[in-house]
Amino acid sequence: MQALSILKSKKITPEQIFMLSVLAVNGGNYLYNLILGRVLGPAQFADAAVLITFLLVLSFVAMTFQLVTAKFSVVFENDTFKNFISKIYKNATIVGLGLGALIVVFANQLQNLFNTSTSSMFTIFGIGVPLYFLMSVNRGVFQGKKEFNYLSITYQAEMLSRLVITLALIFLFNIQSSIVIAIGILISFGFGLMPFEFKNVSIKKSIAMEASQSKQVRSFFIITAFYEFTQIIINNSDILLVKHYFDAYEAGLYASLALIGRIVYFVAWMFVMLLLPTVVQLKKEGKETAPILFKYVGYIAAIATAIIIGCALFPETAITLLFGDSYLAMAPLLWKYALATGLFAISNIFAYYYLSLDQFVPVVISGVFGMLQMGLVIFFHHSLEQVVHMQIIAMVLLLVVQIFFFVFNTKRKK
Repeated sequence: MQALSILKSKKITPEQIFMLSVLAVNGGNYLYNLILGRVLGPAQFADAAVLITFLLVLSFVAMTFQLVTAKFSVVFENDTFKNFISKIYKNATIVGLGLGALIVVFANQLQNLFNTSTSSMFTIFGIGVPLYFLMSVNRGVFQGKKEFNYLSITYQAEMLSRLVITLALIFLFNIQSSIVIAIGILISFGFGLMPFEFKNVSIKKSIAMEASQSKQVRSFFIITAFYEFTQIIINNSDILLVKHYFDAYEAGLYASLALIGRIVYFVAWMFVMLLLPTVVQLKKEGKETAPILFKYVGYIAAIATAIIIGCALFPETAITLLFGDSYLAMAPLLWKYALATGLFAISNIFAYYYLSLDQFVPVVISGVFGMLQMGLVIFFHHSLEQVVHMQIIAMVLLLVVQIFFFVFNTKRKK
């Protein structure tokens, strides 16, 4: 009874609820991918992996709008905030419609480029793109205002609807797998819009922001867009390049490797969600921001180390439990891919930290090494092992340079 009363007296904070929610969302997304991998087999899973990778690419593009919204939801207040949010919704809608139209128009070319079985999956996916951009701005408001309960709900709604709808369609109807996955993704975007803050949407013409404020938003948007582009390259170019250079079976094997190895990155993502508004608020209050960086780097380094060791000691067990015996050929590469992802996750925290402080050199650094990674894979892809080795080289260099910049920048300030 005494223990129960102690638990009741300790209130769970919205931040803790959000962290638990992120873990649940990542777990659900993993379950989604694992079931697809087991049901479809390596060759068909390669098609599914292309569509899932497109979803990740879309999430990074839309994340530009989410991070910009999150930051200036902290910075701006009252009428300035209303004008800003009205403008960001309008711009997000325009970009979403344009990008979605491009995907639909070039669906056949995308099919040929990535050797998929159908172009319809790209058409269906493109239709849902505008919804995702609206969803991202809505999430940005929740993130900036630290309304983590609502932020948790929107992520949970998207994940659960995609999981349930996709698997229901696969098991109940005999439909081509890639089309089923695209339908599930499209419907999940609608569920991800809940709860939606309609009070932030205005059809009236917004009052023009002050020139200095518009410049501030524009500068942050451009550099954030550039950084998210580097995220796309580092996080997804390997899967797309492997799908292009290797046959469907090997591409499916590699997709399973990437999914397991990226556990650390998806866990690190929840710290990034908490990092940005916290750093912006501390800067606004004139407080020290470095301790929060050290805290999150420590968390991610510890998590990455544990996952890498686990992958090194029990690779066959991990692959068999998660994907099945069909994917065991990837066991020797598992810890190496986890190492590359862990290095990137730590580097990512440095970049987002400085992005929150309006310092953009680490963002440029990430861009340079993202291009380096892609270039190395393009020129050195004789085997899947070599592809992984190229990523390790690029990520080691990236982390070293990010740490060097942090030390140099700290000394310069002192």
